Amino acid sequence: MSRLMRAIRVREFGAPSVLKLCTDVEVPKPGPGQVLIGVRACGVNPVETYIRAGTYARKPNLPYTPGTDVAGVVDSVGADVASFKAGDRVFTTSTVSGGYAEFTIATADCVYKLPDTLDFNQGAAIGIPYFTAYRALVHKAHVKPGERVLIHGASGGVSAFFRYLNQAMMFLCDWGHLVGVAAGQLARALGLRVLGTAGTDEGMKLVLNNGAHLAFNHRVEGYTEQIMDATDGHGVDVIVEMLSDVNLSNDLHMLSKGGRVLVVGCRGSVEINPRDTMAKESSIIGVSLFNATVKERKESAAFFFAGMEGGWLRPMVGAQYPLDKAAQAHHDIIECPGAAGKMVLTM
Repeated sequence: MSRLMRAIRVREFGAPSVLKLCTDVEVPKPGPGQVLIGVRACGVNPVETYIRAGTYARKPNLPYTPGTDVAGVVDSVGADVASFKAGDRVFTTSTVSGGYAEFTIATADCVYKLPDTLDFNQGAAIGIPYFTAYRALVHKAHVKPGERVLIHGASGGVSAFFRYLNQAMMFLCDWGHLVGVAAGQLARALGLRVLGTAGTDEGMKLVLNNGAHLAFNHRVEGYTEQIMDATDGHGVDVIVEMLSDVNLSNDLHMLSKGGRVLVVGCRGSVEINPRDTMAKESSIIGVSLFNATVKERKESAAFFFAGMEGGWLRPMVGAQYPLDKAAQAHHDIIECPGAAGKMVLTM
């Protein structure tokens, strides 16, 4: 007899109300190379609201269940899976059947061990933000201990000159907050001199509490000169940039010789003077987690596991909603941006 579960199903694109709780969904069975996970928590990502609305570039086939960043316990595994067994605590960076459900299927190469030092809500907050931050710093910037890194927009606070932007811009700032917090923690652990920016006093405290040695208010006129002064005029070696369409030109002036800008977030075009890259032989490097290889993801996960056990990797959990309040979560993540921490659904 087939087992049944509760799951959110989307049968049409539209407003948050299209997220329907179904109580009679059949529990999927893992195929070769797959893992069936009993979900305890699932992170809610802003991009999932755009997919649900039908405005995202890639649309899933209907009906579907949203959710990628899951934490839970392995229920069973398919053929050819030797790295996991029933009862293992795990988290994911992707799912096959969707994470807004009591059970989900994920391919084994997207599943990672979750140590006892973190709870399931924290496990659901690792996913995309931490893997993106590690890819930017290590796989693309090739940072070295002692280098100076600026995490531009580390708190996700929305500065005064951003307020005209639409909800999609708010999504980007929230994304910057999540990746910025992760990047701050990772950069500190990698032995870097960490500088961060924020737009509020609360944001500045958040930056300092998550790895930064120094924090700067990007609402204050001349804050870029303050950053240069803090580096004795040498500039920063690496900039993790959350809002490149606004900041990229200024970023190039803040770099040291051979400096690198890592483009993590962008909402439009920007004009720069290529000569600004020539004088310092600086680089502008795009970052996309979706290009990471299985080997690179495993390397990232190994570093995170050490951080979880060591206590310095501390995912921030924000608002928590029961599964039947998924529609409210989708409403709040767009209409109430800027809240600290990853929003999660709990089972």
